[in-house]
Amino acid sequence: MVFNVCLNYLQNTHDAEEVTQDVFVKIHGKLDSFKAESELKTWVYRIAVNQSLDFLKAKKRKKRFGFHLFIRTDVNEDSDAFSSFDHQGVHLENKEATEHIFKAINQLPERQKTALLLKLMEELSQNEIAEVMELSLKAVESLLSRARANLKEILKNNEG
Repeated sequence: MVFNVCLNYLQNTHDAEEVTQDVFVKIHGKLDSFKAESELKTWVYRIAVNQSLDFLKAKKRKKRFGFHLFIRTDVNEDSDAFSSFDHQGVHLENKEATEHIFKAINQLPERQKTALLLKLMEELSQNEIAEVMELSLKAVESLLSRARANLKEILKNNEG
Protein backbone atom coordinates (compact mmCIF):
# COMPACT_ATOMS: atom_id res chain seq x y z
CA MET A 1 0.00 0.00 0.00
CA VAL A 2 2.69 2.51 1.00
CA PHE A 3 4.96 1.59 -1.91
CA ASN A 4 2.09 1.99 -4.41
CA VAL A 5 1.21 5.45 -3.07
CA CYS A 6 4.85 6.50 -3.36
CA LEU A 7 5.18 4.97 -6.83
CA ASN A 8 2.05 6.76 -8.03
CA TYR A 9 3.55 10.09 -6.96
CA LEU A 10 7.18 9.55 -7.89
CA GLN A 11 6.77 7.21 -10.89
CA ASN A 12 10.22 5.84 -10.33
CA THR A 13 10.86 2.55 -8.54
CA HIS A 14 14.12 3.62 -6.89
CA ASP A 15 12.63 6.86 -5.53
CA ALA A 16 9.47 5.05 -4.39
CA GLU A 17 11.52 2.46 -2.51
CA GLU A 18 13.54 5.20 -0.81
CA VAL A 19 10.46 7.17 0.24
CA THR A 20 8.65 3.99 1.35
CA GLN A 21 11.55 3.30 3.69
CA ASP A 22 11.36 6.89 4.99
CA VAL A 23 7.61 6.45 5.60
CA PHE A 24 8.14 3.36 7.75
CA VAL A 25 10.93 5.04 9.69
CA LYS A 26 8.60 7.98 10.34
CA ILE A 27 5.73 5.66 11.33
CA HIS A 28 8.01 3.81 13.74
CA GLY A 29 9.21 7.07 15.28
CA LYS A 30 5.71 8.53 15.67
CA LEU A 31 3.63 5.46 16.47
CA ASP A 32 3.42 6.41 20.14
CA SER A 33 1.93 9.78 19.12
CA PHE A 34 -0.85 8.16 17.05
CA LYS A 35 -4.06 9.26 18.78
CA ALA A 36 -6.47 6.91 17.00
CA GLU A 37 -8.65 9.87 15.99
CA SER A 38 -8.66 8.30 12.54
CA GLU A 39 -7.96 4.78 11.32
CA LEU A 40 -4.34 3.66 11.32
CA LYS A 41 -4.63 3.10 7.56
CA THR A 42 -5.68 6.73 7.02
CA TRP A 43 -2.78 7.97 9.16
CA VAL A 44 -0.31 5.83 7.17
CA TYR A 45 -1.72 7.11 3.86
CA ARG A 46 -1.34 10.69 5.08
CA ILE A 47 2.30 10.09 6.00
CA ALA A 48 2.99 8.38 2.64
CA VAL A 49 1.38 11.23 0.68
CA ASN A 50 3.23 13.89 2.67
CA GLN A 51 6.59 12.11 2.39
CA SER A 52 6.10 11.73 -1.37
CA LEU A 53 5.20 15.41 -1.77
CA ASP A 54 8.16 16.45 0.38
CA PHE A 55 10.47 14.29 -1.75
CA LEU A 56 9.18 15.89 -4.96
CA LYS A 57 9.58 19.40 -3.54
CA ALA A 58 13.14 18.63 -2.40
CA LYS A 59 13.98 17.18 -5.81
CA LYS A 60 12.63 20.30 -7.56
CA ARG A 61 14.58 22.54 -5.20
CA LYS A 62 17.80 20.68 -5.89
CA LYS A 63 17.26 20.85 -9.65
CA ARG A 64 16.50 24.56 -9.42
CA PHE A 65 19.83 25.18 -7.74
CA GLY A 66 21.74 23.08 -10.23
CA PHE A 67 22.15 19.99 -8.13
CA HIS A 68 20.86 16.63 -9.29
CA LEU A 69 19.93 13.68 -7.16
CA PHE A 70 21.07 11.38 -9.94
CA ILE A 71 23.93 12.33 -12.22
CA ARG A 72 23.18 10.53 -15.44
CA THR A 73 24.33 11.79 -18.79
CA ASP A 74 22.89 8.93 -20.80
CA VAL A 75 19.22 9.56 -19.94
CA ASN A 76 17.25 12.74 -20.44
CA GLU A 77 15.19 14.13 -17.57
CA ASP A 78 11.73 13.42 -19.03
CA SER A 79 12.35 9.78 -19.82
CA ASP A 80 14.19 9.09 -16.54
CA ALA A 81 11.00 9.02 -14.48
CA PHE A 82 9.53 6.27 -16.64
CA SER A 83 12.69 4.34 -17.49
CA SER A 84 12.19 2.34 -14.30
CA PHE A 85 8.41 2.68 -14.05
CA ASP A 86 7.10 -0.75 -13.12
CA HIS A 87 3.78 -0.22 -11.39
CA GLN A 88 1.90 -3.44 -10.78
CA GLY A 89 -0.52 -4.05 -13.61
CA VAL A 90 1.25 -1.84 -16.14
CA HIS A 91 2.51 -4.03 -18.94
CA LEU A 92 5.17 -3.03 -21.43
CA GLU A 93 2.63 -2.39 -24.19
CA ASN A 94 0.75 0.01 -21.86
CA LYS A 95 3.85 1.87 -20.70
CA GLU A 96 3.60 4.67 -23.29
CA ALA A 97 -0.09 5.31 -22.57
CA THR A 98 0.59 5.23 -18.83
CA GLU A 99 3.45 7.68 -19.22
CA HIS A 100 1.17 10.02 -21.19
CA ILE A 101 -1.54 9.90 -18.51
CA PHE A 102 0.88 10.37 -15.61
CA LYS A 103 2.51 13.34 -17.33
CA ALA A 104 -0.95 14.90 -17.52
CA ILE A 105 -1.75 14.03 -13.88
CA ASN A 106 1.56 15.61 -12.83
CA GLN A 107 0.36 18.92 -14.33
CA LEU A 108 -2.61 19.06 -11.95
CA PRO A 109 -2.45 21.23 -8.83
CA GLU A 110 -1.07 19.27 -5.87
CA ARG A 111 -4.36 18.77 -4.00
CA GLN A 112 -6.25 17.72 -7.16
CA LYS A 113 -3.47 15.27 -7.97
CA THR A 114 -3.57 13.81 -4.47
CA ALA A 115 -7.36 13.37 -4.48
CA LEU A 116 -7.31 11.81 -7.96
CA LEU A 117 -4.47 9.38 -7.21
CA LEU A 118 -6.08 8.26 -3.96
CA LYS A 119 -9.40 7.73 -5.74
CA LEU A 120 -8.22 6.07 -8.96
CA MET A 121 -5.03 4.29 -7.99
CA GLU A 122 -5.67 3.46 -4.34
CA GLU A 123 -9.44 3.05 -4.78
CA LEU A 124 -10.20 4.95 -1.58
CA SER A 125 -13.72 6.17 -0.96
CA GLN A 126 -14.37 9.90 -0.90
CA ASN A 127 -14.80 9.66 2.88
CA GLU A 128 -11.37 8.02 3.21
CA ILE A 129 -9.82 10.65 0.94
CA ALA A 130 -11.38 13.36 3.11
CA GLU A 131 -9.77 11.81 6.19
CA VAL A 132 -6.36 11.40 4.56
CA MET A 133 -6.35 14.94 3.21
CA GLU A 134 -8.05 16.38 6.31
CA LEU A 135 -10.79 17.99 4.22
CA SER A 136 -14.57 17.96 4.19
CA LEU A 137 -16.40 15.53 1.95
CA LYS A 138 -17.68 18.46 -0.14
CA ALA A 139 -14.10 19.71 -0.64
CA VAL A 140 -13.01 16.27 -1.86
CA GLU A 141 -15.97 16.06 -4.25
CA SER A 142 -15.02 19.47 -5.61
CA LEU A 143 -11.33 18.54 -5.94
CA LEU A 144 -12.17 15.34 -7.80
CA SER A 145 -14.56 17.13 -10.12
CA ARG A 146 -12.01 19.84 -10.93
CA ALA A 147 -9.23 17.26 -11.28
CA ARG A 148 -11.22 15.25 -13.82
CA ALA A 149 -12.16 18.36 -15.79
CA ASN A 150 -8.58 19.66 -15.77
CA LEU A 151 -7.17 16.27 -16.70
CA LYS A 152 -9.58 16.00 -19.61
CA GLU A 153 -8.50 19.47 -20.81
CA ILE A 154 -4.78 18.68 -20.42
CA LEU A 155 -5.13 15.42 -22.35
CA LYS A 156 -7.14 17.18 -25.08
CA ASN A 157 -4.51 19.92 -25.40
CA ASN A 158 -1.67 17.39 -25.52
CA GLU A 159 -3.29 15.56 -28.43
CA GLY A 160 -3.58 18.69 -30.58
